[in-house]
Amino acid sequence: QVQLVESGGGLVQPGGSLRLSCAASGSIFSINGMGWYRQAPGEQREYVATITTGGSTHYADSVKGRFTISRDNAKNTVYLQMNSLKPEDTAVYFCNAYITNWGIRHDYWGQGTQVTVSS
Repeated sequence: QVQLVESGGGLVQPGGSLRLSCAASGSIFSINGMGWYRQAPGEQREYVATITTGGSTHYADSVKGRFTISRDNAKNTVYLQMNSLKPEDTAVYFCNAYITNWGIRHDYWGQGTQVTVSS
């Protein structure tokens, strides 16, 4: 089992920046990768970014060049630095961790943190 706790959401003006944090606990040594997803009101949850235990990163096209995912292994924490924020980035952001065992992926989720981009 993996427990995830997000922090860092809030209200920001268009063009501003925010940094989200996600602290992992539990079976952290089994984690294959961590990432972020988001869900806007009335929309399905969508992928934002991932970082693997090997350090490889991947981003959705909608955030590429504006968002950066990183990690601090000593703190078991993953970050999402969000720059040049747009109103369409408004959503609840969820931290995700996944463990792949015998070809089966197990996903774990945080409780979510609200990000609102508005003037």
